[in-house]
Amino acid sequence: MPDSQRGHRVTAVPGSQHVRVEIAGRVVADSHRPVVVHETGLPVRYYLPPQDVDLTLFEPTDTHTTCPFKGIASYWTYLGDGEATRKQDVVWAYEEPLASVAAIKGHLSFYDTVADITVEGPEPEAPQG
Repeated sequence: MPDSQRGHRVTAVPGSQHVRVEIAGRVVADSHRPVVVHETGLPVRYYLPPQDVDLTLFEPTDTHTTCPFKGIASYWTYLGDGEATRKQDVVWAYEEPLASVAAIKGHLSFYDTVADITVEGPEPEAPQG
């Protein structure tokens, strides 16, 4: 394992928080069953079941990235109400994540630089150990 990956941890645990996601003032996701992901050096991320995301507002793109800790991510673009509100590659998912984070399979997460993500409920604690 390269030195840059030593001590790096990723955990995915079921959450009970209420997560609401808006893009350009429009609610695009609302869930009470997120998977909470803690990853060394990154903010907590909420992965939402696809049933809780309005997928009619998105289209898949050809973008894929590889994370050595989660696998290969696929991306979607927010269609908005036309080119002015269209947002490229704002949501991603791991269709075949690594076994250590299998709970995120098919769940979607949003870039908080584009989407307004509101979380109600207990602050998620990073797993110990």
